[in-house]
Amino acid sequence: MPPFMTDEQNMIAEGVRAFVETELQPHETLVEKLDSVPDELFREIQQKAIAAGYYALNMPETFGGGGLNASQRCVAEIEFGRTSRALAVICNRPAPILKSCVGDQIETYLKPVITGERWECFALTEPGAGSDARAITTRAVRDGDDFVINGTKQFITMAMRADFIILFAVTGVDSTPTGERKRITAFLVDKDTPGIEVTPLDVLSNRGMKSCIISFTDVRVPARNILGGEGNGFGIAKSWIFSGRVMLAANCIGLAERAMKIAAQWANTRTAFGQPIGRFQGTAFKLADMAMEIHATRLMVLDGAAKMDAGTITQREASQVNLFGSEMAGRVTDNALQIMGGMGITKDMPLERFWRDARVERIWEGTSEIHRDIISKDVLREFAA
Repeated sequence: MPPFMTDEQNMIAEGVRAFVETELQPHETLVEKLDSVPDELFREIQQKAIAAGYYALNMPETFGGGGLNASQRCVAEIEFGRTSRALAVICNRPAPILKSCVGDQIETYLKPVITGERWECFALTEPGAGSDARAITTRAVRDGDDFVINGTKQFITMAMRADFIILFAVTGVDSTPTGERKRITAFLVDKDTPGIEVTPLDVLSNRGMKSCIISFTDVRVPARNILGGEGNGFGIAKSWIFSGRVMLAANCIGLAERAMKIAAQWANTRTAFGQPIGRFQGTAFKLADMAMEIHATRLMVLDGAAKMDAGTITQREASQVNLFGSEMAGRVTDNALQIMGGMGITKDMPLERFWRDARVERIWEGTSEIHRDIISKDVLREFAA
């Protein structure tokens, strides 16, 4: 373990890594083949995670969660990154936005998610609104004590498994000094509510986790299911967004380290022209770059997590961590596959899966282009004439 991590962080990392290697990695081939996690296996892993204390690590201890802060959680996320997301996600780290639950919402949604009785999915993205989240068109119209919701969400992970949805919808328009702005509100919506249809998508990455389209047709939701107050959807989502960006980069470290290990072992044993290919600079220097970039990402993740705990992390800093980590994973998996040559693209080796799974990391927590836009604008403001 890295010497710059605390004893507590090292203990968390060692425990989660052992769990991942023993309870999750052995099932990767099955999940990849089936493109799903069988229900019995899902429940088995979930119960083992709960018993081991690796479930709802990020949620408050007062409600039964693990109570880990960001600095502790990020080292766990590095280890969860060493297996497929379809398996790692079973050790659910619920959306931090659920900490905004109040009153009956705590008993109905927050506590059951922490205990594993219920499962959530996060529904913001739409066919016409990805990076431009304020362009969402799903609408919730007040009707007495209810809101009636119509619209479509897209690329929603775990929607097949979830039994309620954290839904973002437009509930009106507000006047601001810069003009009119959509009033975005978050709702807690039970998935068995009439008018909801979930359709799985067939995508390149993360087989077994399922990305879905969710359609809402005249879905009636009580006003008491508003999360965080009307018009405050993005306000309470901010912590989730920053956390998601830092933890994504942490996951990328685990993925990249596993890819580097496989590539290095291959470079030590595969011979060409009478010697191991690791002795050729074309191969060896790729490994050097991998090690350097993984180490840099780890430092950025630990720094970002510490700033999250201190409440000082900025949008720019969260984007920097996400951008560097996601692009690092793409480069490392690509170079690892290149070192293995033809064997790298066979289904007998996990590298082709790592390569596919790494590709989406540059998209789903904000595209690389959006992160560069955020960072560059902040730099220009910082050094304005």
